[in-house]
Order: sequence, then C-alpha cells, then structure tokens
Amino acid sequence: MDLSVPCGKYHTSYFQDNAVIRSKVQWYVLIGFIALMVFLPLFLGNEWIGLMNRMGVSVIAVLGLSILTGYCGQISLGQSAFMGVGAYTCAILAGKVGLPFWLVVPAAGLVSGLFGIVFGLPAVRIKGFYLVMATIAFHYIFDFGILHLPREWTGQESGIDVPAPTLGGMVFNSESKMFYFIMFFVGLCLFLCKNLVRTRTGRAFVAIRDNDLAAQAMGVNLFAYKVLAFFICSFFAGVAGAVWAYHIRYIGLEQFTVWFSVWFIGMLIVGGMGSIMGAVFGVVFLRFFEELVTISGPLLNEIFPEIGAGIIFSGVTLTFGVVILLFLIFEPKGIAHRWEIFKRYYRLFPYRY
Repeated sequence: MDLSVPCGKYHTSYFQDNAVIRSKVQWYVLIGFIALMVFLPLFLGNEWIGLMNRMGVSVIAVLGLSILTGYCGQISLGQSAFMGVGAYTCAILAGKVGLPFWLVVPAAGLVSGLFGIVFGLPAVRIKGFYLVMATIAFHYIFDFGILHLPREWTGQESGIDVPAPTLGGMVFNSESKMFYFIMFFVGLCLFLCKNLVRTRTGRAFVAIRDNDLAAQAMGVNLFAYKVLAFFICSFFAGVAGAVWAYHIRYIGLEQFTVWFSVWFIGMLIVGGMGSIMGAVFGVVFLRFFEELVTISGPLLNEIFPEIGAGIIFSGVTLTFGVVILLFLIFEPKGIAHRWEIFKRYYRLFPYRY
C-alpha cells in the first residue's frame, strides 16, 4: 500500500510507481518549502540562521551514518573523526593549495571515504562491540596524526584557518550566505541518499542488516557491500567536515571528539533508523533541544544562584541522555515511525478502516 498518496488515487504507470514525489499536492508542498528556504534568511536573525546552518552540517553527517547503521546494520562511533578528516582536507586544499570549493568538498569526501574503506575492512570479520571498538580506535589515530603531521599542514594543537568559499564574485562570509551554501549540499545529499536506498545496492544493505548469512546465501557479496557502506558513510562525513570547515572558518581537534560521534548516533536513534527522513527529524529535534538547554542554563542560574552554574549545566546536560533513553523505551522506531503513522492517517482520511 502506498502511503504517500490519498485513498482513491492509483498509479497507472511504472514511472508513477517509482517516483519519489507522487502527487500534485506533494509537488506544491516541495516547491513551497524550497521557496520558504530561499526567503528564510531575510526574516530570521543570525542566531537562528546559525542554528539552521549547524543543523544542515549535522544532517549531512547523520545521513551517512543512516546508510551505514540504519540500512546496512553496521555500527560506527568514528563519524566525528571521519568528519575531521574531511575538514582538515578542506583546510589544506583550500588554504594551502587554493582549490575552489566545488573541487575541495568532493575531494574531502573521497579522502575521508578512503579512510572509511580501511577501517571498514574489519566489518567483514567482526560485529557488534568489537566493531564499535575498531571505529573508536580511529579517533585516537586521527588525533595522533593531526598532532604529528607537519605544523604547516594541520596546525597541530593550534588548529588551522580556512578561507571563505567563493563563487564568481560572491564570497560566502556571513551566516545568511553560508545558509544557501550549506543547504545546497544538504539537498544534494538528501537526493543522493533517497535514490541510493531505492537501488539494488540499497536493497543489498537492508538484506545484510536483517540477516547477513541469508543475504550471503542469496548471492550478496558481504565484503563488497559492507566496505561500500563504510565508504559511503565516511564520504558523507568528509563532505560534512568540509562544509563545517567553510562555515566555521577555523578547525581544531576539539571540534571532532568521540562525544560528537555518540551524539550523531543519538540523533539517528531519536529520528529513526532505516529512514532518510528519520536522520533529518533526529537532527532537528536534538539541535532544537540543545538550543533550549543553552538558553535555559543561564536563566536557571539567575533564578537559583545558590545551586551553582556547574551543577545546573551538569543536570541539564544529563537530560540529553534521558531523552535518548525515553525514545529507546517508548518509541524505539523514532520520530520517523510517527511520520509513517501520520501518512497512514492521511491516506485513509476520513475513513478509519
């Protein structure tokens, strides 16, 4: 049953059956949403635009993790480190070599993807906890490499500056201009992911996730597809790192820690694994929640000064873990599951059967 069109509307061709956008209403909504995004920087302040820019970078990183973990069933806690590889590649190619961003961003994704292949090789032999430890190890290798490579390349512990991207005579040197820059790559990555999961490769990923032994018996090459999943995940992380480097204009090791990799997994859990829109929902929900925490911390400190800012911030930060636990207990399928329920209601409205 197609949940994307109202009850009573049917597809009459193979093209309609395979289309992502399947009705005029959906086209109108998409065009309206794009128009809203185009004019949004004219009405919002830099603080909110900056928040949306951070959301956009996170969406790109979590989309890659959604392909690896949500669709292929492989766990990785190295996404932040792969994102760091892309960011430092961007800084070197843009700042030292002087390449334009339309070459730097895919190159950063490819470099990160190559590292992903190397650390995806153990996925063929190990699973679960052991695979998690193998991906965490990349964080320490990444830190060691940045601190011991020549200072003129990485800046070592001092970090490295990144020039603003340019297109023709336009310099993307403000939050509003970077909004269009980041959202272009977000839209491109969403398009690629949505179509990837509908291909033979996407179906092979799902088969491996559900039962890798049965998938192998059906002719799925576990080695090739698992390594490919790590490459795709790392490629998206590298793109996210390059876009982040262009956005923040300065990168350092403190921006790519294991905590951020855990945070990306949390976004995927909240949004819903095995769903492209789930990655978007999880990022938006937790980023807004993070902003709420940032705003409420100083306010609570003013209202209860005797408690102390440190305890307040520790208690508020603890709520992030509580939120993820609540989702695991009461909505393990994430926000995307609620979206599917809404689509079922939309299809059957006004009937209940």
